[in-house]
Amino acid sequence: MEALGQPGQQSGLCGGQIHTGHANLGESKLVRAGTDVCQQGVIEWSAVDHQLPIVETGVPSDPAKGSVRLLWSDEAATQAFASQLARQAGLADAFITLHGDLGAGKTTLTRHLLQALGISGRIKSPTYTIVESYDSANFPIWHFDFYRFNDPQEWEDAGFRDIFASPGLKLAEWPQKAEGLLPAADLDIALLTEGETARRVTLSAYTATGLALLQGLDTAGSGA
Repeated sequence: MEALGQPGQQSGLCGGQIHTGHANLGESKLVRAGTDVCQQGVIEWSAVDHQLPIVETGVPSDPAKGSVRLLWSDEAATQAFASQLARQAGLADAFITLHGDLGAGKTTLTRHLLQALGISGRIKSPTYTIVESYDSANFPIWHFDFYRFNDPQEWEDAGFRDIFASPGLKLAEWPQKAEGLLPAADLDIALLTEGETARRVTLSAYTATGLALLQGLDTAGSGA
């Protein structure tokens, strides 16, 4: 797999490093990748401090503060990643967008994340309702699916502006369908299907909150 980055930047497989920073500001620092993440099916941390290629139409094109490329070999690897992400305090007020074609695994990832956050019972896809809400032990959660969203007036009528202005975790599938209405994502997760079960994944942080989530993956499963 070809790593992102300019010639001379360090990247690699498990135990490697990632560069984080903003290309326009010339910032760059190294963050050590954790072995626990690698053991759960994550095989590559990519070095990037420049504008990312667009994986799918609608993925944020602004230069990311940091990015990581992963390979999930199966759903168990997806679940392991969701468990690590759920252990990060920064989720309490994060906005995460999910990109990928139909069947790429956006809802599956969301379901595993909500279960890791203590949500029990049926977790429904909000394809027709647009949003489903949940209460975890520590913060509220809203799961959006904008696939069928086509009326900007509904944004106001349904109170979505108030939801995004309030504390809590917001997860949005098909965010490009509500382009111009959504705030900037803290973290974008883009999924590409690889064979029957594997997924190539790009995690891109666009805010300090998103960058903290990326960096937290180093120690989320190691207790550090």
